[in-house]
Amino acid sequence: MATPREIKKRIGAVKNTKQITSTMEMVSTAKSKKAVDRVHAAQPYAMKIQELIRSLESGGVSAKHPLLRKVETVKKVGILAVAANRGLCGGFNNNIVKLCIERINYWKSQNIETEVHLVGKKLISVFSFQKVPFEKGYSHIQDSPTVENGLEFSDYFIRAFIDEKLDKVEVIHTSYKNSSAQKPVLESVLPISLDNQDESSHTHHHYNEVEQDNTVSNSIYEPNAEEIMASLLPRAISTIFLQALLESVAAEHIARRIAMKNATDAASDMIKDLTREYNRVRQAKITQELSEIVAGADAIS
Repeated sequence: MATPREIKKRIGAVKNTKQITSTMEMVSTAKSKKAVDRVHAAQPYAMKIQELIRSLESGGVSAKHPLLRKVETVKKVGILAVAANRGLCGGFNNNIVKLCIERINYWKSQNIETEVHLVGKKLISVFSFQKVPFEKGYSHIQDSPTVENGLEFSDYFIRAFIDEKLDKVEVIHTSYKNSSAQKPVLESVLPISLDNQDESSHTHHHYNEVEQDNTVSNSIYEPNAEEIMASLLPRAISTIFLQALLESVAAEHIARRIAMKNATDAASDMIKDLTREYNRVRQAKITQELSEIVAGADAIS
């Protein structure tokens, strides 16, 4: 049985840990609020681009753009997986690792090659430790992803798709719906599909959420509608990458806030248990000392 001094020392250590986790919870709460605001601020722009593309397509515009090429046989798939640079956020990183490896194995079972790009130090370290091959890792993206970050990925994958080095591009990230709903998702980015229905149960595509605008046929465009469509498509791709980064950051901070709250609550419970144990051991020691005193007095008398 531990001595009162040892238990008191453990109580002090747990209190220090609780103070750290409580502070981290408050920091994550503040950061998550800013990250969520950035997600909401970016949504109108993304939705407007999608609306314009859908409107042009519903009006019969068929831009002969390389991003709209039909891929008959998929030979190589590009995968961008987005996780965090830091840990202490529950299963946030592990969920992305699991989904990414599952997707790699799926394409491997189809005899299709994959080119994997990883965002986040934790993701890179896990793949390196498990010796899972990947093309490139990115650890420079911090808590505030920029438009340039989205363009960095869109430029690379667009060029690879146009040059036919990749036949399909997918993004794996944690989707932010609200403060209580975040889950890892697989999103198909290229080739762009303007079809109204997407039968794939694994794909969440932005364009499917936009309603058609049947009034586009009465509109006049300057320059012509085909040039506008060709200009909008790369912007739409970069927006998808940026949105994935923004949602991942927001979900990361929310996951860390929840993890730190659970750790703080666990520390509080542990302090209560240790305090009860300390009082019980201390009482037993006092009782033993009193018994020894009484026994000594009886022996003298």
